[in-house]
Amino acid sequence: MDDEKLKTTELVLTAEIYNKTDDLQVDDLPANLRKHYWDDKEGTVKRPLNVTAKDLTILYNIKNPVEIAKSLPFLVYEEFGSQLKLTVFDLGVKWLAKHKQGAKCIQNNPVLAHFYENYDSLDVSYEEAKQKNEPKEVSRQWIDSLISQISGEKETEEVLKLAHILVPEEIDQTLDQLVLNQDQKDEVEKMVKAIQFRDYLTRIGLLEIGKLLFVGPPGTGKTSTARAMSGKLKIPFVEVKLSMITDQYLGETAKNIDRVFELAKGLSPCILFIDEFDFIAKTRSSDEHAALKRAVNTLLKAIDNISLVKHGVLLIGATNHPHLLDSAAWRRFDDIVNFPLPDEEMRQKILEYVLSEIDGTFNAAEIASITDGYSGSDLRMVVREAVLNALMVDRFALNQEDLVRAVGEFNKRSAFNYIPEDER
Repeated sequence: MDDEKLKTTELVLTAEIYNKTDDLQVDDLPANLRKHYWDDKEGTVKRPLNVTAKDLTILYNIKNPVEIAKSLPFLVYEEFGSQLKLTVFDLGVKWLAKHKQGAKCIQNNPVLAHFYENYDSLDVSYEEAKQKNEPKEVSRQWIDSLISQISGEKETEEVLKLAHILVPEEIDQTLDQLVLNQDQKDEVEKMVKAIQFRDYLTRIGLLEIGKLLFVGPPGTGKTSTARAMSGKLKIPFVEVKLSMITDQYLGETAKNIDRVFELAKGLSPCILFIDEFDFIAKTRSSDEHAALKRAVNTLLKAIDNISLVKHGVLLIGATNHPHLLDSAAWRRFDDIVNFPLPDEEMRQKILEYVLSEIDGTFNAAEIASITDGYSGSDLRMVVREAVLNALMVDRFALNQEDLVRAVGEFNKRSAFNYIPEDER
C-alpha cells in the first residue's frame, strides 16, 4: 500500500503543478503519463489535467484507488467525476519530499523536479530529470497526431501510402548494436551535434548542412544505420523509395516528390531517408519519359531547398550504384558516407553480435575468415540458416559444423544468383 500511496501522490502533484505552471511543456510530463493523457486530435496533453480513480487503475494497476486516496490526509475523492483532488497542497509536497522513495521519484519526473529543484535540502535537477525523460517525438502517438492533422487532403493521403514512417521507439537496432567503421561513426556524430546545436548553426548562418549520401553494396547497413540514427536522435524516420513513387504515379511524380518533402517538413524534426537514389541517374540518361525528367529536376530542387538547420529535416540518400550518379546529384550532398563490404575484423564482430544470444560452441573468427565478400546481411542469413538446420533435428545449440555447413549452402545458392561485383 505504501508504494500505491507514493504513486497516487506523484500523479496528483504532477497534475496540479503541470496545470498551474505555464513554463512546463508536454515534454516535461513523464512518458507514461504523457501517453495516457495524450489527446490525438489536439496533438498534445491539454490542461487542466484531471486525475480519476480509473487513471490510477490503468497507469499503476491500483485496484482500490478510492481507499488509497482516503488514506492520505491531503487528498479528497469526489464522487462526481470520480476525481482525486488535493485539499492541502503544501502537505502533499512535504509528504512526498519526506518519503523514503520520494527523492528518486522526483528525480525521474521533470514536472516535479522543476518544482522541487530549490526545495529544502533535496538534491534535484530539472535538466537532469528532463534528460532522462523521453521526448514526445519518440512515441507513435505524437507522429500519428501530426499525420492526422495533415492527412485531410486526398493528395496527402496518397503520399502517406508511399512513405514508411517509424518512430524511435519502433527502431529495433541501436547504433551501439551496429558494426561501423570510424568514418561512419564520425559522420553520425557530426549529425548528432548538428541537431543538438541547431540554434548555434542558425546564428552563425551555417545552413547548408545535414544532407548525407550513403553509398555501398546491398546489405552493408545503410538503411539500418539511418534508422538507428533516428533512435539516437529521438526523431521520426520517414523512408521513401524513388522507384515506388514513379512506378505508381507516373503522371504525378513531380508533385509527389514535392509532397514527400512537405510531409517531412510537417513531421519535423525527422530523418527523410530516400532509398534507391541512383534512380535519378537512370532517369537523366533516358529519353523515354519527359515526366520523369521533370521529376528529377523537381527532386534536385527540393534537395536544394531543404535544410537540417532551417527545417529540422536530416536528409539521407542511399544508393547501391554510385557509378550511375552524375555531378548534379553528387553536389547536392555535403557528406558522402561509404559503406563497403566488411573486412575480416568487422565480419567477426558482426558474427559475434548475431551469435551472442545463441547457445553453443563456435569460432566466429574462423567463419569470418571463410566469408570474404559477405555483407552484414549475408552473415545474418548464414546464422539464420544454421539455426533453422539445427531446429530440424530439435536442437537449440549451434556448433562450428553448423555454421560452416551454412556458409557452404549460402555459397551454392549465391552461385545461382551471381551478380557481377561492379553491380552489387
